[in-house]
Amino acid sequence: MMNTSVVIGIDGGGTNTRVMVCDLEGKKLAYVEGDGASSIYKDKNAVHNVRKAITDALAAANRTTGDVRHLVAGIAGYDTPEDLSWVSELTLLPGLDCPKLHINDAASAHAGALLGKPGIIVISGTGSIIVGITESGRQIRNYDFHHYASSAARFIAYEAVYEILAGNRDTSDKWLVEHMLHHWGAASIHEMAELSFAGFDSDKFARNKKFGDFAPFVTTAAEGGSSVAKVTCRRAAEQLKTGIEMIGSAFSTDEVEVAFIGSVITSAYLSNLLKDLLTSGNNKRYVVTSPKLKPVEGSVLLALREIGNSAPITALEA
Repeated sequence: MMNTSVVIGIDGGGTNTRVMVCDLEGKKLAYVEGDGASSIYKDKNAVHNVRKAITDALAAANRTTGDVRHLVAGIAGYDTPEDLSWVSELTLLPGLDCPKLHINDAASAHAGALLGKPGIIVISGTGSIIVGITESGRQIRNYDFHHYASSAARFIAYEAVYEILAGNRDTSDKWLVEHMLHHWGAASIHEMAELSFAGFDSDKFARNKKFGDFAPFVTTAAEGGSSVAKVTCRRAAEQLKTGIEMIGSAFSTDEVEVAFIGSVITSAYLSNLLKDLLTSGNNKRYVVTSPKLKPVEGSVLLALREIGNSAPITALEA
């Protein structure tokens, strides 16, 4: 009789919800990327988004909730023990009675990027966080220092728009200004200023999404030589460098592996800028490496380890 047991890994981000189903040997059976965020701080439909993605992934794998041996869910916005009250609701489905481990999505990202080995991951996309796991297994976040690197997509965009509205622009910013006006449907800088005086949008979710969607224009403009975009990106990179170095000071070795994850930090300009800054960094020698696995696969690895299996993840069935 075929063993139908599976594990589920979830990468519940601030934009999308990703769910992977694997058998107990680490073979991928299904992967679903659902619309909508997993965090209630980003999407009021977070519970529906996660439950639907789980249901769809199990259906694609031809499995039921009763086949699940373990589930690991990395959820954006899960930062304090009090958050578990809403985080645990995300994975409540009829028959899904297996052991479940709910963690911050950065922990899933770290497990995937560095395969559970010591090192630091820098996440900068919809959100921003820096997480290190030392040689002794101690997890340290920049949040633990009450430090936050304003490098998430919306912050990059806010800063660039502020600089433009403040008049700190020159001819190198022409392309960025044109795309800013088009993005907000404004005919001129004056009209854009009027939008800002009105707070852009009274709906916080809609406002942050609008700014987040503009971030790729900022990183692209920086690559093209925009002075505003370059200043904005450098501020973000310097804050990320500080967070990395604070965490790096807790490592006992002289060399620390660092991986970048997220649309902002993996953009060509910011990625290269932060690499350059780290070459003259304090405390350690930082070796920037490409993530080995995706965050959702990191959740699967953790789920397999929870049931005592260290099997590698293999390809999806054809």
